[in-house]
Amino acid sequence: MRFMCVGDSMTIGRAGDFTWRYRLWQHLSASLDGPFALVGPRTELYDTETGAAASSAYAAEDFPPAARRHLAGWGEGWLHMAPVIADTVTEHRPDVLLVSLGLIDLGFYTDSEQTALNARAFLTAARTANPRIRCVLLPVIPNIRAESDAPFAAECARFNELLAKAVADLDTPASPLLLASHPPAYDIHTDTYDGTHPGPTGEHHLAAAFADAMHQAWGVGGAYAGVAGRPVPEAVTTP
Repeated sequence: MRFMCVGDSMTIGRAGDFTWRYRLWQHLSASLDGPFALVGPRTELYDTETGAAASSAYAAEDFPPAARRHLAGWGEGWLHMAPVIADTVTEHRPDVLLVSLGLIDLGFYTDSEQTALNARAFLTAARTANPRIRCVLLPVIPNIRAESDAPFAAECARFNELLAKAVADLDTPASPLLLASHPPAYDIHTDTYDGTHPGPTGEHHLAAAFADAMHQAWGVGGAYAGVAGRPVPEAVTTP
């Protein structure tokens, strides 16, 4: 199976991060019965010092270069990914898209209604390239801004409602769509390093959301068990 992680800054990660993509690769390596690949046009992390996605300084040395592939960008959202997804799917041939987008859209670019339209355009475009593609979509996890900005919090909630409706409307047997669950134990005060971006435990929670959705709905892999069989709350921390 070929998986492609699609996302914003929470998915690309910054220099020195493990990333939830690495946590998912660990999980699939241990639980998937058969060969798999993480695919996409990019491999880099975001370098906060240079402001460019040009770092290869992953925290995990055992993360193979080929498995670092993704389609994610710091500051990129549905608005940016919808126009490029068809060509990317054609070139890299993913079977499954694992998508975490929306927070940056709502924070800087588009309201909930337009963001939902962009998400629908993304899904339609992906299917033009692969009519049998599967997608797992993570709802927006409100960040620390939502605690003090009530209109922004309302837009996040409204978008998640619209995303759920889009999944229900567009899901087909040939090209199934899954709405992953909001990670139940995710706490932006302890699972992120700045109220938005996941730290080591947050990475596990995000990987678990995708892994458990695929396992429960499609029988892909197994239930997420963190590192070396340990549950997510006891996950290792960055050295």
